[in-house]
Amino acid sequence: MSKRNSQQAKSAARERLRAERERQAKKDKAKRQAVVAGSIVAVLAIAGVVSYLVVQGNKPDYWEAAKKDALVAPKNTSGKNNTTVVLGKDSAKKTIIAYEDSRCPVCAAFEQTVGPTVKKDVDAGKYKLQYVGATFLDNNLQGEGAKNALSALGSALNVSKDAFWDYKEALYSKKWHPEETSDKFKDDAYLIKVANTVPELRNDKAFQKDVKDGTFDRWALEMSKNFDNNKYGVEGTPSFVVDGKKLTGSDGQNAPGTVEEWNAAVDKALKG
Repeated sequence: MSKRNSQQAKSAARERLRAERERQAKKDKAKRQAVVAGSIVAVLAIAGVVSYLVVQGNKPDYWEAAKKDALVAPKNTSGKNNTTVVLGKDSAKKTIIAYEDSRCPVCAAFEQTVGPTVKKDVDAGKYKLQYVGATFLDNNLQGEGAKNALSALGSALNVSKDAFWDYKEALYSKKWHPEETSDKFKDDAYLIKVANTVPELRNDKAFQKDVKDGTFDRWALEMSKNFDNNKYGVEGTPSFVVDGKKLTGSDGQNAPGTVEEWNAAVDKALKG
């Protein structure tokens, strides 16, 4: 091989090496850029997930959000925010304020034992009954059944006062009232199933829609404030107040638990 050919071969080899190095350099640069871009995407993705979790963690639950809903009140109500529910004849001179929580087992026992007597007295015009629904057991026991049941009672009240009363009786009945620790009333389907045992509510599509839509959820929250902020020192349910004084049974502390105790306490209060 001539010297000239040897030099040309070496030059060609160097040129090939240079070109290969350039290609490798470009490849390495592209690889580095891809890694950096991938890292940025990964960081952004992680940041997005973290941000989503933070937002979800700070997002109010359903009933917290319901506090900001437009207030829709049932028919047959009056007073501030239409949360006053009075049952009975206008001619009755005295009004008994009744505080009850739908999940309360003692309320259920009272309704099953003394409830028929109360209904008879109210129908006879002996006194009026002002119902105040409480929901504190949802906080104490965790859940939402008391609030959901109170909203459903609002749906019944929107139909009529009689439908409200009969539905309240059904919810407290031995057949349908759940254990205190069970949150069955959170289930709209269960509340509607109970309502279908009440003649005036059976297969009432408007009532059922109100229950499913939560039409009176905000109203239920406003109603429960009447228990939370009461001025009579009432802290539990059931509790009954006449002329600012609590009705008590034979122990002088708790609400009457029998028909005899109820009649004695009421007769005394009505004479006062």
